[in-house]
Amino acid sequence: MSETVQEPTEAGQSAEEPLEAGQERSNTETLLVQEGDVAGDYLERLLDLLDYDGDIDLDVEAGRAVVSIDGGSDLEKLVGSRGQVLEALQELTRLAVQQNSGVRSRLMLDVSGWRAGRRDELSTLGKDTAKTVLETGEETRLRPMTPFERKIIHDAVASVDGVHGESEGEEPSRKVVVYKSS
Repeated sequence: MSETVQEPTEAGQSAEEPLEAGQERSNTETLLVQEGDVAGDYLERLLDLLDYDGDIDLDVEAGRAVVSIDGGSDLEKLVGSRGQVLEALQELTRLAVQQNSGVRSRLMLDVSGWRAGRRDELSTLGKDTAKTVLETGEETRLRPMTPFERKIIHDAVASVDGVHGESEGEEPSRKVVVYKSS
């Protein structure tokens, strides 16, 4: 999909000129950086209110703003049991960005590297489960997971030939089922 810019012609008419691919990517990245800045400001105020120490890092990865908070020992309270507080905080941060920009945000929030560590654990679980299903031929249902967790499991299962995964159920009890391919 190509964006266009309206440029005036000599006769005062507008002519559409396509943006270069680099310009389109640059515009998208600029919007994501702005999204990260709004999220960073929101989270900075929250940390101040809670009197928590933390450093906020903003980045853009895979077409989304990524905000990380690292630092003090109090931050684990912002993760909660199985990341439930982190999920809620991420959603509140997305809403703050949406309120500021008018656009729904897909930003990813990580606190104290919890998501990065969880990603590694789930990737291993997904691959191990896929290999077991491949060997035994028996389908396996995993426990209910968040959309973030299910995505990682699906990616890991997809990396093993001969098996596939499907999500079933309704939130918050939605889970991945791994099947041997026929």
